[in-house]
Amino acid sequence: MAKLEVENGDVPNPCAVRCWLWPSTGWRSIRTSAGSSGRSKAAGVDRDARRLMEVPCVGPMITSTALAKMADLKLFRSGQDFAAWIGLIGKDHGGSKHRPARISKQGDRMLRTLLINGASAYLRHQRNRGVSDPWPRALLARRLYKVVMAALAAKTARIIWAMLEE
Repeated sequence: MAKLEVENGDVPNPCAVRCWLWPSTGWRSIRTSAGSSGRSKAAGVDRDARRLMEVPCVGPMITSTALAKMADLKLFRSGQDFAAWIGLIGKDHGGSKHRPARISKQGDRMLRTLLINGASAYLRHQRNRGVSDPWPRALLARRLYKVVMAALAAKTARIIWAMLEE
């Protein structure tokens, strides 16, 4: 795909936002001269994007991907349904008792990978500097590292849903 150019060589701002918000639909091949700083600027334009980037484990890539993929929040009754849609937790079997199913590879692969990578980076940073957050510290004391990483990614997905639902 040919590069999108303007007379001065920059990509117009609305187009730059669109390039970073829909990376899986073919817009990825359009390159901007700004690189990763362009992604930060594009994610910083929206009020919801700025709020989401304040959450630990969430950066400009996760923010822009989540905003693009979550076009209609009415599809999800809760943050748990959103995390199940991504594939971080199993879908609920239903009935009167809460029994989530096993985790599968179904769901949004790109967003799930980004959330897992964000949680991994956050835990690695916390572990190297001493875990200051009490929730991961207590979980790391009794669970394996990768289990805690998946739990933190699922918790981050529920936080993203709750912040966008407001």
